[in-house]
Amino acid sequence: MYLSCCVWALTAPQNEVIADMRSLEFRKIDIRPDFLEPEDLAILQDAPSLSVSSIAASFGAPEGAALESSSAGARAKAVAHVEKVVRQCAALGGGVVYLVPGKDNDPETLNRYADSLAEAAGKAAQHEVRLCVEHFPGTALPTAAATLDFINAISHPNLGLLFDIGHVQISGEDPAEVIHNAGERLDYVHLDDNDGHGDLHWALLDGVMTTASLRDTFKALQDIGYTGAVSLELNPQLKDPYDALERSRQIAIDCGSGYLQEY
Repeated sequence: MYLSCCVWALTAPQNEVIADMRSLEFRKIDIRPDFLEPEDLAILQDAPSLSVSSIAASFGAPEGAALESSSAGARAKAVAHVEKVVRQCAALGGGVVYLVPGKDNDPETLNRYADSLAEAAGKAAQHEVRLCVEHFPGTALPTAAATLDFINAISHPNLGLLFDIGHVQISGEDPAEVIHNAGERLDYVHLDDNDGHGDLHWALLDGVMTTASLRDTFKALQDIGYTGAVSLELNPQLKDPYDALERSRQIAIDCGSGYLQEY
């Protein structure tokens, strides 16, 4: 497995963020669809020292587009958006595109969401990009367990789980247990900390996370043979986001010692 970082932890212009990621010694980054200007795309493509791991497709969707919408047109527009992001991800050498669920947990709404996910996952497979769903407190899929059950019920071979350790700290789930239950369905990991109540995206070990719980998380990932990214996802409104990333990177390297192959 390897270390990555969500670029939205920093709020400078794109070229400055790219420079900061390099100075922080990250080799892999997560982006949103609207992050890159054409000139930045060329910079990344021509610089093997920094590359894209994943893109968050819940951002940048056209107005009215929604995978769970009762409107067939709105669903089609949303699937087309995901496919566009998938193509961008593939062009940058990334392997994962992920989505955050909507808030409506009505069974019919979730059925429409499932059908759209299956369609989008099929299109992503054509580009050799995995599609993931992130469990997210306050949404229709608020726990990792519920999200995994939902994904398993869809049973598409190209649809997996994005595991966020900060989110399970809120939902009260055991990180290692979630990881073991997910097994081969686990395709991406976000690392962040909080107070156990709010989705605060603090630096690692600044909240309820402990060195032991983070180390156990890395061990569980190793147990299931996970080879993907563990990506730092911190809040850009922290007092010193650069320092928070720098500290978190070193903590991840220390706790992931023996497990991380690249950082």
